Formats: sequence, structure tokens, C-alpha cells
Amino acid sequence: MEKDLALKIFEGFSIQRWNDLVRPFDLVEMDKAGEKMVLAYIIGKYEEHNGHKIDWYWMIYASLFDLLRKIALCDIKAPVQQMLKKQFPDEFMRLNEWVLNQYKAIMKDEKLFADFTIYVGQKSGSFAIPERLKQTIRVYEAAHKFSTIRELNMLAVVNEKERLSNIQTELEAEIQPYLDLEGLQKLMTHQKAFNFILKIEQLRFQTRWNQTPRVPATSVLGHCFYVAIMTLLLGRESNFQMCRQRVINNFFTALFHDLPESVTRDIISPVKQATDDLPNIVKKIEDEIVNRELVPLMEDFFVDELIYYTSDEFSNRIIDIDGNTKVVTWEELNEKYNSEEFQPVDGKLVRICDHFSALMEADISIKHGITSSHLTTGRDGTLNHYKEDEIISGINVNQFYKKIIL
Repeated sequence: MEKDLALKIFEGFSIQRWNDLVRPFDLVEMDKAGEKMVLAYIIGKYEEHNGHKIDWYWMIYASLFDLLRKIALCDIKAPVQQMLKKQFPDEFMRLNEWVLNQYKAIMKDEKLFADFTIYVGQKSGSFAIPERLKQTIRVYEAAHKFSTIRELNMLAVVNEKERLSNIQTELEAEIQPYLDLEGLQKLMTHQKAFNFILKIEQLRFQTRWNQTPRVPATSVLGHCFYVAIMTLLLGRESNFQMCRQRVINNFFTALFHDLPESVTRDIISPVKQATDDLPNIVKKIEDEIVNRELVPLMEDFFVDELIYYTSDEFSNRIIDIDGNTKVVTWEELNEKYNSEEFQPVDGKLVRICDHFSALMEADISIKHGITSSHLTTGRDGTLNHYKEDEIISGINVNQFYKKIIL
């Protein structure tokens, strides 16, 4: 993982959305990206249930590439970009080339950069989109449109109707072509899926490190998406031969790893570790509350998968031939279980990236001059959590952390 790329992606926490309107809370790009992927998961699961093939592998990389593109173009509003694409296609193509050039020097993974180039080309209309991806893209775009509508709904309570009427009309028109998607129908008509997303949106309102000021402040949902992206990228370095399902499982395990906090709130690490037994007790209580308040909001055709992602989320695990979850070593993941049938998950890799996100959150605030004993203790504690030469999931974690922040 290159330091400049990790820092660049972290800028997603600083990009403010809707900053020409009255906002009841900070709306930032990283949070939007996280909610969009949760919505894409829900809508996509309905489509799979209805017999359609969804390419989750493509979708998770699309979420990364869209964030990178947004970070580069944060000063150009989406309607302006759409007008550029329609009215000035040559200039729009040059703009996309400029975006790619912003990352060429800091994205050392040549295959990743090549995929990024193809994605940007497809998005701009320069490259054809394969037929097999079209339903996946519709799901992804529907999630994007609906996540924007959700933001507008939240803004509506503090803005005069006149400020929002044109935007509302445009968004309603833009989402019309996707209303055949069952998952979107459920969300638009406020059925069970909508109640589920309402719970998950609470992660967007919960601020991490809530006992101390930080710059930028980060929400639990934004943190989860950053962890998912870091898991994706770091996994490429630690084991580039991961099967596609393992990559997908790792991403969604990271994205949903703090799902219980939507009903329990964020319990900070020092409190969780106040006694030796408290971490296990907190986990047990979280599982009980999730089963009572969240599971009834999940559909039968994805509830088992979500529970698999969120239970024992930081353990390397598989589903064995008898359908039981089994904790395994990293070596076993690579040598025996690196195939779709075992649904492998690198939970320890997710944990490394979870700690890395916390480290970045503390260190960047400190470097901005907004610091406290909580932040310095948290940063130093995370650095010291891993021994100098300790290798986990093929990564020298201590060395990796120090390379990024020092």
C-alpha cells in the first residue's frame, strides 16, 4: 500500500456534500460511498433472488474508482459534469484523462491502474460496456440515485421547499428507469428493506472518537467503507491469488463489520477493554440486540450471509462441507480453502485495516494540530499493538503502519 494513495483516499472524509444548502449534519463523500454500497448490496440481493447474475467483484472496484474520481473532481458538481459529457464530449474526455493522471504516480499497482482506466473510459462512453455487466451496473446506479434521494430527504427538514423543488424533480426523473428493480421498489415504498437502511443510516450519524475533537471527524459508516477499501487494496498485496469470492467476502465483511453499532452505538475501545471479560460480554450483548432488532429487518435470502459477515468478523474463517463456520489459519485459506465453495474470509486482514483506519483518524487529526491525550494514546497504542517483526496475513503490520504515518 502506497502512503500517498492511502492519504488520497482518506480525503473522502473531507469532501463536503450539499454545501450550498442548510445541512442538519455533515454530509461527506465517504459516508455517501458507504451508504451507496449498502444499498447496492440490498438491491443486488433482491436481483440475485430473482435469478439475475450480479457481478459483485466488478461492483466493489467500481465503488473504489468512483470515490477516486470524486476526490479528484470534488469542486465540479455532478450536474456540471453531466452537461460537460453531453455538450462538450471532447473536453469531458480530457477531464477524465486529467483524473487518471492524478493517480498515475501514486497507484503503483499497474493492473489496478489499467482497470481504473477502463472503468473511467466506460463511464465516459469511450469504451463499450459488456452485456454481462449491464444488470449489475443498473443495480449500482440505482443505489447511487437512491442514496442521493436519501440525503435530500434528510435535508428537506431544514431547507425551504423552494430550495429543493428543482433538485427533487430531477432526482425523481433520474430514478424512474430503475423502478423495475424489486429492491428499489421496496425501498421507495418504505417496506422492510427501507426500515433496514434506516437502521444502518444511524451509523452515518455516529461520530467515532466521540470523546475528543478531530479533523476531519469521521462517522462509523464512513469508517466502515474506508476499512472495506483498505481491505480490498491490502489484500491485493498480501495475496494477489485470492479467489474472487474471497475478495468479495472480505470487502463486505469490512463494510458491515460495525453493523451491530447501528443498534448499540459506538463503544470506544478503552471502555470495551476496561475489564478482561468485558469485550466478550459486549460482543454477546451486541449479538443479542442484533438478533432482536436487525435480523427481523433482513430478508431470508441474505440474512445468513450478513450474519456470517458480522459474527466473529475478525477471524479467518470458511464454511465447511457440512455448512458450519470454521476458523482456519491464513495458510489454510491459501492452500486448502481458496475457492468459492468454502466462502473464505480473511477476518484478520479486516482487523488490520480496522486498526489502520483508527490509526489514520488519530494521526491525521494530530498532524492538523487538533490533538488530545485520547488521540495520542490511541495512535501509540495501535502502533504498539503489533510486534516489530509480527507477520499477519502475509503483512508485517508494524512496518506497514509506520511506513504510512511516519
